Amino acid sequence: MGIGADLEPGTLLTAYRAGIFPMPVGEGDDELLVWWSPEPRGVLPLDGLRVSRSLRRSCARFEVRVDTAFEAVVDGCADPSRSGRWITSSIRDAYVRLHHLGWAHSVEAWDREGLAGGLYGVAIGGLFAGESMFSRRTDASKVALVGLVARLRTGGASLLDVQWVTPHLRSLGAVEVPRSTYLERLAEAVLKPPSDWCR
Repeated sequence: MGIGADLEPGTLLTAYRAGIFPMPVGEGDDELLVWWSPEPRGVLPLDGLRVSRSLRRSCARFEVRVDTAFEAVVDGCADPSRSGRWITSSIRDAYVRLHHLGWAHSVEAWDREGLAGGLYGVAIGGLFAGESMFSRRTDASKVALVGLVARLRTGGASLLDVQWVTPHLRSLGAVEVPRSTYLERLAEAVLKPPSDWCR
C-alpha cells in the first residue's frame, strides 16, 4: 500500500502494469489517495465464470454494449446513495481521460428503459482490470460481466483482475490467488498484443 502521487494517465498505466490500483480513503480534507496491491488478489478465471440458470434467463432480457456510455457507467458506480462509494470527482475525471485515450472501457447492459447496469475497467494487452460495477435492474451488472468475459475470451485476453473477492464475485467464480502468482500472470498478460474485444 502506498499514499500520494497523482492520477495522470502515465501514472495510472504504470501502476496497473505493476499490479497496483488507486482507491481513495477518507472524505473531504481527510481524503487520501491510496494505492493498493492486495494479498491475496482476486481474479475471475475466464474459463471459470459461473452462469446460473436464472442469470442465463436474465441475459436474454438485456442488450450488452461496449463503450457507448462510459461516463454514465462511472456515474452509476459513483452514485452517492451506494454504500462504500469511493469514486471521487478526481477518480472519475482520471478514468474518463483514460477512456478518451483508449485504455479504459465500459461494458453496459441495456433494456427498453435505458442503461440498466454495467461495469468499467482498464485494458492493457491481455489484462482487463475491473474497477467497479452497478445495477439499476436485477442482474444487470452480472449480465454485463457475462458479456465482458465472453468478449475477453474471444478477443485473446488472459487475465481478469477483480481486486478483492467479495461474496458476490465468489458466487460468479472469482477466486483468490497469491500476489506473487498474480504478478507472474500480469507480467505475461500486459505483454500480449492489445486485445480486440472492445471493438
